[in-house]
Amino acid sequence: MEILGALIAGGFIGAVLGFIGAGGAMLSVPILIYGFNFSPAHATTAALAIVFSAAVSGLISKFRSKDVLIKEALVIWSLGLVTNLGGSWVAHRLPNSFITTGFALVLIAAATSMLFKPIGGGEKKIPAIALITMSLTIGLITGLFGIGGGFLAIPVLILFFNNTPNKAAGTSLFIIALNTLTAFFGHYALWSEISWHLPILISLSAVVVAALASRMGQLSNPLLMRQSFAGLLYAISLFTIVQTWVIA
Repeated sequence: MEILGALIAGGFIGAVLGFIGAGGAMLSVPILIYGFNFSPAHATTAALAIVFSAAVSGLISKFRSKDVLIKEALVIWSLGLVTNLGGSWVAHRLPNSFITTGFALVLIAAATSMLFKPIGGGEKKIPAIALITMSLTIGLITGLFGIGGGFLAIPVLILFFNNTPNKAAGTSLFIIALNTLTAFFGHYALWSEISWHLPILISLSAVVVAALASRMGQLSNPLLMRQSFAGLLYAISLFTIVQTWVIA
């Protein structure tokens, strides 16, 4: 049952990453904590490996269809290195309640961002100040909470700079892959404490499903997908807060 649960969880994570281009870690972390009894620090570390694998799998078809803004993604990753590694260094020193509460607040922000509609017009370049702010924020939440930051990149690219949903999703996957790999090495102190058989099974399932979902992304309704996922994130954030402060 544990193996079956891991495969189902991985498929769900991969589908979200493939169709939406974000959200893998937002599902991985609570699944590992509440479904497989990982501690918050271990869950965020394992989630980084899972989401990196799935993001790379989904990214392949996006590169082929030229739906990745490579230069912008590399800039966002490099600018966020300081906060990414800094957050990774301090994450396992923080109380579990801080990690889960902060994670829930990030989910609420992510869900809300997905409900806004694009402004419209042609594609525009991202101003330097917006690029730096987004990069530092994405780096910090990746290091602290094991979240790749795609939820922030996608609405910014679509809402304010009028990129297509497919191009925003592809760019987001590239940012996620770079950031999660960086943060994973930043969490190296916890590697030996984690039982890796479940994260590996989840990763394998996520990789396969993410690749399939990424190819089918153009057939889906981006607005409906974002709205549905936003509702799921609100529910997970409420559950996390209740578990942290009411039941615990």
